[in-house]
Amino acid sequence: MSFLRWLALVALTFWIGGLVVLGAIAAPLLFAALQQHDPVGGRELAAATFGLIFERFQLFAGLAGMFLLISIGFRAALGPRPRRFGVRMWVAALMLGGCLFTVLVITPRVRAISTSVSGAVANLPADDPRREAFGRWHGVSSGLMLLTVVAGLGLLWAETRDE
Repeated sequence: MSFLRWLALVALTFWIGGLVVLGAIAAPLLFAALQQHDPVGGRELAAATFGLIFERFQLFAGLAGMFLLISIGFRAALGPRPRRFGVRMWVAALMLGGCLFTVLVITPRVRAISTSVSGAVANLPADDPRREAFGRWHGVSSGLMLLTVVAGLGLLWAETRDE
């Protein structure tokens, strides 16, 4: 039982910690450094680089989500059942669903928009439909990221409260 609980804690810590590090530290620093180094093409290079990093992370986040679901499910099957088991399973499943939506829907659309533009999307006029679509998908991605972090912190709190 303690191994399964440990597995859930590790999965959550990796997933939530990774999202926070990527969103709050890596992305801003990467964009700032590359734009300072190359004011013309730095933003485009930063976006392409961060996109690759984020895509790779999402694969590991998906694995963490599966380990989380397996851990909670096995603990319920082997007993004693974790408190609020159904809520935990739904929250973990929704977090994993958000990860899959990002990988299967958002990332391909953002990539398609980026490749249809010569240069950075940010250099397009504000009313360009591609820039508007990119902004919407980026906002959805950021919102899902924030929801995943908040939900993950809630699960982390619940997991640490179990005995």
